[in-house]
Amino acid sequence: MSRYLVVMPDDSAQPILDAVSHAAQSLRIKMFTFSDPHLLHGVIAAHRRGVKVRVMLNPARRSGESENEASRKTLTDAGVEVLDSNPAFDLTHEKSMVVDDHTAFVMSLNWETRNFTETRDYAVVTKHGHEVEEVAECFDADWERKEFLPGANSQLIWCIGNCRQRMAQFIDTAKRSLWAQNERYQDPVIIERLVRANHRGVKVHVLARPPHKLKKEKLIEGVGGLRILDDVGVKVHKLKGLKLHAKLLFADGVQAIVGSINLAPGSFDSRRELAIEVHDDVIADRLHTIVHQDWENSRPMDLSDEGLLAELEDKDEHLAEDLAINTNNRNKTKAKGKSN
Repeated sequence: MSRYLVVMPDDSAQPILDAVSHAAQSLRIKMFTFSDPHLLHGVIAAHRRGVKVRVMLNPARRSGESENEASRKTLTDAGVEVLDSNPAFDLTHEKSMVVDDHTAFVMSLNWETRNFTETRDYAVVTKHGHEVEEVAECFDADWERKEFLPGANSQLIWCIGNCRQRMAQFIDTAKRSLWAQNERYQDPVIIERLVRANHRGVKVHVLARPPHKLKKEKLIEGVGGLRILDDVGVKVHKLKGLKLHAKLLFADGVQAIVGSINLAPGSFDSRRELAIEVHDDVIADRLHTIVHQDWENSRPMDLSDEGLLAELEDKDEHLAEDLAINTNNRNKTKAKGKSN
């Protein structure tokens, strides 16, 4: 197979661990957060057996929180080359690995234990030479702090770059069905495209993180985007049992985009991100099964004023004001309930 799909948590970390353990010449690893002890051990073992290992880690979140310091120390103490990701970007959210210049992993998942055990995540593994070469070229450019310009015919989707346009075009080509799994629906262009897809008769299914799982500073944009979709009749659900961390678009049962890109302006305009568009039957068949299983294991979000207030009132005391929610109806409903 030239490409195949890895699904979390179904497949566990084993496919990635196997790839690391079988590396013979080189490993290029670019990761937003990296803390899983088994993968740390595997990467160090590869270095000790003579593999040229380079690891690029995002130094901190936008909040300033640093999550990679302990792992950086573990790796550098073992002699592994570790470098902060390219400072030309607000942060590097890309999750990728190139093994022996032969195989590339394009992932939504961080290398944290919870991403292998608790979250819905995906990775596309490709052996297509031009795709592998492109991921490696970007890694080398970011490592050397040089500009990287993907070719006009790139199969890969890069941020900053062609990402918003490619995502919008993908949605525009959907004819019958469109399944979206993403944490955040905040970009106005993408929301518009989803609305238009629904308007032209495409069955749009949106799986999203529930509002109380969004960061406080992302609530207004996140809730607003979901409510627009809900208002025009798009089905908006939340996953049960698993945390949603995937970044997936799947159209007409035949083509998909998988990668690190949240549907938010920051991802498109200021971060290093990577996704891949695929049309492989084996990947499409598996995604068809997974998205339907996840939809059956989900439930509709209550995005009404009352539903949002009930879900979020403990998160932010100014929520109603921030979201311009009229609390009078809810107060009347409460008063009526007490009088009865």
